[in-house]
Amino acid sequence: MDAAIAEPLSPASPKPAHVPDTAVYDFDMFLDPALLRDPHERIREVLREAPPVFWTPRNGGHWIVIGHEENYLASRDTATFSSEIIPPAHAAAMFSMLPRDIGRLPLPTPINLDPPAHTIYRAPLQAAFSPKAMIARKEEVRALANSLIDAVIDQGHCDFMPDIAEPLPVQVFLKMMGLPLERQAEFRKLVHEFLAPTENPMDIIGRMRSVADAMKDEILARQTAPQDDLISLLWRAQIDGKPMTYELMEDFGVLLFIAGLDTVINGMGFGIRHLARNPDLQKTLRANPKLITEAAEEILRRYTFTVPSRRVAKDSVFAGLEFKEDDRVMIFLPAADLDPREFANPELFDMNRENKVHIAFGAGPHRCLGSHLARVELQVIYEQMLARLPEFRLDDTKPARFHAGNIIAIDSLAIRWD
Repeated sequence: MDAAIAEPLSPASPKPAHVPDTAVYDFDMFLDPALLRDPHERIREVLREAPPVFWTPRNGGHWIVIGHEENYLASRDTATFSSEIIPPAHAAAMFSMLPRDIGRLPLPTPINLDPPAHTIYRAPLQAAFSPKAMIARKEEVRALANSLIDAVIDQGHCDFMPDIAEPLPVQVFLKMMGLPLERQAEFRKLVHEFLAPTENPMDIIGRMRSVADAMKDEILARQTAPQDDLISLLWRAQIDGKPMTYELMEDFGVLLFIAGLDTVINGMGFGIRHLARNPDLQKTLRANPKLITEAAEEILRRYTFTVPSRRVAKDSVFAGLEFKEDDRVMIFLPAADLDPREFANPELFDMNRENKVHIAFGAGPHRCLGSHLARVELQVIYEQMLARLPEFRLDDTKPARFHAGNIIAIDSLAIRWD
């Protein structure tokens, strides 16, 4: 969304009695105009102006955690900061009121659970997303990347997001799941529909149902005719000693769709944007491609983009502030990795910085399961863009477009190399 035509901010909610005036900072994480114009520069401004943990009146009123230490502690304290955004009893009551024709609501399991249940439901996915398993896919990812570059290389320009950043993880996802590649257009359409901004819960419910329905035939087919793919692997798994069910297969499928596509698309976009703005870095990496691994990690720190949501599970005190049960909290990882209390000169891209331990993939038990796959995809796309294309730059006639929320996302990134 272009900041010049940004929508008005969401209505301001009254401040609860337990929130002190000193903890209030007015920030709309969806519609802040400066955030939509240049996300990470606005985040640096928020870090300068706001306390490490603050309450904003926007979007119904909620807490935002921006400090690095505070993000780390909150991410690990699942007893206080719950990933069960809707308490189970409330969820059951809400689902009972849904129209019957919607059918069952698939939930992105286990990201919506807390330990110990989270640990039990995450276990079947651990081996499938291990570093060894993901490195084994590296050449397959490289071949996909080259095919996408082949399609645009002669025209001297492209919009990197729809032309390369989006179709690459979609194809990887289809291959891993064992879904036919000829359904790529269908799944890309689902990606667009799923990621479209909305505040209507029924839209979100319908989108999750659409994703599950798109996989239904393949999920059922693998139950009786397994192949060498993730769907078949999950069918063979047991959950806490019990056999897999079709309902759980739907839940896993929705999780993998959301986590495997949206996040890495934007990681690629911010990385290529940084390279396009820094021709000297392009030269350095072309001269010594072994540095790309380090560059990819520093890009992740400099342009972290995920904002997990949490619900306060019990009245508690955190960072010297009083939190009440059912308060909403945003774990604002993009700010954590730009916190000057943790990183010296955090705005500088420095592959040689002494402290480079970012939390772009989160921390604690919910640390991103797909981080190893994401690293492979990010490193490969940087390698191939630098190896296959001459020096590329941003197209100044078509400024990048962003949207914000639980993902700091790039909608359009026009680059040229003509």
